[in-house]
Amino acid sequence: MRTIGIICEYNPFHNGHLRQFRLARERAGEKSALVCLMSGNYVQRGEPALFPKRLRAEAAVRCGADLVLELPLTVALSSAEGFAAGGVRILSALGCEFLCYGIESEDHNKIMSTARANLDPAFDVLLRRELKSGCSYPTARQRALEALGAGAGLSSPNDILAVEYCKAILRRNSPMCPLPIHRTGSYYAAALDPEAPSASALRQSFGRQGQGLPQQAMGREASWHCAVPTVLHDLYEGAPIHTLQAGERAVLALLRSLPDEAFAALPYGSEGLWSKFRKACRACTGVEEILEATKSKRYARTRIQRMLLCACLGLCKQDLESPPPYARILAFNQTGRALLREMKSRFPLVHAGEVPEDAAYYALECRAAALYSLFSAEDLCSAAEEAGQRVFVAETF
Repeated sequence: MRTIGIICEYNPFHNGHLRQFRLARERAGEKSALVCLMSGNYVQRGEPALFPKRLRAEAAVRCGADLVLELPLTVALSSAEGFAAGGVRILSALGCEFLCYGIESEDHNKIMSTARANLDPAFDVLLRRELKSGCSYPTARQRALEALGAGAGLSSPNDILAVEYCKAILRRNSPMCPLPIHRTGSYYAAALDPEAPSASALRQSFGRQGQGLPQQAMGREASWHCAVPTVLHDLYEGAPIHTLQAGERAVLALLRSLPDEAFAALPYGSEGLWSKFRKACRACTGVEEILEATKSKRYARTRIQRMLLCACLGLCKQDLESPPPYARILAFNQTGRALLREMKSRFPLVHAGEVPEDAAYYALECRAAALYSLFSAEDLCSAAEEAGQRVFVAETF
């Protein structure tokens, strides 16, 4: 059986993801199995996921995924490069034949040539030169790539991430074949497109606005119904919504209790950024104020958000740099059950309720799971329930 790996977040799953499933199977073979490596309760932009991980995993299996594994926390909160590299490492070890991802560009050769340019030794020299000029990392990277004759026209988030996927495949000499799917619609669209919704517009329809500000919960006639598969309506209806701002007071308490050495050990805090962030945490009265006080032309907001969330969860730079020892099993159907029997011998996979051997990483996971319910925009759920002790098994979907 051919296996298609997808590194994803499904925050939340929508019609665009369903289209990706369909096109991936059309190109790789209808009997191909879909293995989704999905961020858990926290996502790469430095926020809690809108819905709990097990609900999102169940949504993917209902819509055609065969196996959903959790992208380890320390990979999920990494930069785009670390996010892609960690995901490719795990899917390659599991034996996936394809890596499927979305792109805005119609020319995948341009994406692959940009990935190769990123691995050119001359790129690092050019990048350091541009960074010394004081520009932001994305700007410096783009200028360095263009100096090598690559990167032109690749500015959308999906294309940038696709470059990182290809770079990770090349760097690891992975046998996985890229399987790009052209993404329709706009990544930044404010209006909700039923066929190709932007994730941010869809989250707004679930009660989120702008950068995550909670708004009054919507009723059954909310517009999100048109943008998600019908089979998910009952799953999403009334599901607990989580936002960074809903846990603001808990976030402030956690940040203000951190000692100086904890701030200094944070990821993304290079060049003294951790010190600026520490000062903002101790002086500002809200999350938004902290982010605004810390970000700059050189350092993007999402970098600061990841640093803030890592501070709340107790993650240091070393945690993000160390390869995770295992991945968790979240959901599967009968095809996925058969895949698990093969894959568990290739890479450590942990069932719900199973205590892994790596006690330090397990403690990190437990702490993050216990804190997730503090971000609930509605009544707090118990930490045990949020951590989840049940693996969703779909007999027939």
